[in-house]
Amino acid sequence: MSGLKQRLFLGIAKVVHMEARAEGFVERWRVARARRHMWMSLAGINSGILWQTLREWPKFKSDAARFRQLSGEDEAFVITRKNFLPILGENHQAAGSGAGHYFHQDLWAARKIHERAPTEHFDVGSRIDGFVAHVLTFMPVTVIDIRPMSEPIEGLRFIQDDATDLSTIADGSLGSVSSLHAVEHFGLGRYGDEVDPTAAVRAMAALARVLRSGGRLYFSVPIGRERLMFNAHRIFSPDTVLRAFSDLQLMSFAAVDDSGHLVSEACPDDFLAANYSCGLFEFTKV
Repeated sequence: MSGLKQRLFLGIAKVVHMEARAEGFVERWRVARARRHMWMSLAGINSGILWQTLREWPKFKSDAARFRQLSGEDEAFVITRKNFLPILGENHQAAGSGAGHYFHQDLWAARKIHERAPTEHFDVGSRIDGFVAHVLTFMPVTVIDIRPMSEPIEGLRFIQDDATDLSTIADGSLGSVSSLHAVEHFGLGRYGDEVDPTAAVRAMAALARVLRSGGRLYFSVPIGRERLMFNAHRIFSPDTVLRAFSDLQLMSFAAVDDSGHLVSEACPDDFLAANYSCGLFEFTKV
């Protein structure tokens, strides 16, 4: 099914479902809004961006006119129509984002590694431009990923390997290992890997296998009501993660809740019914 046909099918299905359940004015209004959004999406129009443009364009024009007036005879930076590059709506945003899965998990794991100060650290599939970059500020990192890495980075050693078995890594050989927001993608074909429904469980078994006695594994995945969102990711029940690492001992558990806030001392059972939270698991091998 083509992308256009798929969007049409899903959009119509959603509207039909809402129409069948609609009762009262509010529900009928929601159906009309969903139908309007569906047709605009099929036409390639993002209704949110369209509204923001219409709302912010007068301010953009006013600021441009004011800038010209204040510039006077300055010819260094002159506003011209051909060089217009409108960035709209940022005047309503906060100074920065201190929430969300990646922000909190990257700091959580990097701080724990810095505190333990291992002699070497290995990472499997985490973001290079997030967590790995944090750790590189205070120690070298060996990164293992199925995707090739095109540009060398100082302090980073790269191993291209399939994380579902970590065949290049010996049993019990790593004292500090991480895999953050990665395993949920394994085996879905999204990143060029083979489609494999067992890939996530196999990867967790491989991580447990390579961990040295007394070492630390820092592991995160989306948690909550267990389900597959093909081909984006899986969402794991916390119990599934704990069973997969049953040979290891859980040292600490934190979580990023559905609102994007960090719960630094959490209980896995409290997230069994979550929608899309992030579990931060610290394991050791006894």
